Amino acid sequence: MLHSKYKGDIEMSVGLVLEGGAMRGMYTAGVLDVFMDNSIKIDGIVGVSAGVLFGLNYASCQKGRTIRYNKLYANDKRYMGINSLIKTGNIVNKEFAYYELPRKLDKFDEETFEKSNIQFYATVTNVHTGKSEYIKITNALEQTEVLRATSAMPLVSKMVQLQNCKYLDGGISDSIPIEKCIQLGYDKIIVILTRPITYRKKKTKNVIEKIVYRNYPNLINAIKNRYKNYNNTVEKIINMESKKEIFVIRPSKLIKVNRIEKDINKLQQMYDLGVNDCKNILEKLNLYLS
Repeated sequence: MLHSKYKGDIEMSVGLVLEGGAMRGMYTAGVLDVFMDNSIKIDGIVGVSAGVLFGLNYASCQKGRTIRYNKLYANDKRYMGINSLIKTGNIVNKEFAYYELPRKLDKFDEETFEKSNIQFYATVTNVHTGKSEYIKITNALEQTEVLRATSAMPLVSKMVQLQNCKYLDGGISDSIPIEKCIQLGYDKIIVILTRPITYRKKKTKNVIEKIVYRNYPNLINAIKNRYKNYNNTVEKIINMESKKEIFVIRPSKLIKVNRIEKDINKLQQMYDLGVNDCKNILEKLNLYLS
């Protein structure tokens, strides 16, 4: 995959920010499939949670893979759901979803991913510090535990051990990692969100989290302030978008999709919305990138 746009003799690097949201990520999958159809080239990706898991398929040039395997296995007890949570402590089954599926059932193209040379970062939350960390993915299959960590939803997932620290979903500490993408110095930045422009998180009491994570006070603090940090980031993105400093693609309407959605029709609707929204803004996107 080739990268970068050129304007005269000036090379323009393009960064991409991918919000999470579990099965709302079907929207992102639809947008990225249109990117592939229209040769929208990206130099770097900073994703979180499902944004990482589904964004990998853009870097590996596997159009349609995200929607395909999610529809096929959405109602398979081996994949995700209460059955897995009770048996393994993880609502998304570790062995099936992260190991068997990408290696045997719907193979991830590791070779193409590595040849893409996309600088790919996964956002994780360090439960000891409550802070976000950004881990570079150079080999997705060898770094499967990083992929689990970025998408390990609190309360319904076990903490993931990486070296000497434990981690959970990157969205706890940095739901939309725009700041990290800015720090990496890309000339142009595209942000793909999975919520409509009117959405804001509400403050919650987090009673269960305070009990379950009582030994991790910094994590509890991050969870408590998540709504505030998320809403501030959304406002920052809207402000940057109004100044044409970044280009934002977000759902044009609300489709209610559960985090662990089993209705394959809703998954398809979310994917189709991503496809249609992206097609509708392609001309503006190309103008921004030029």
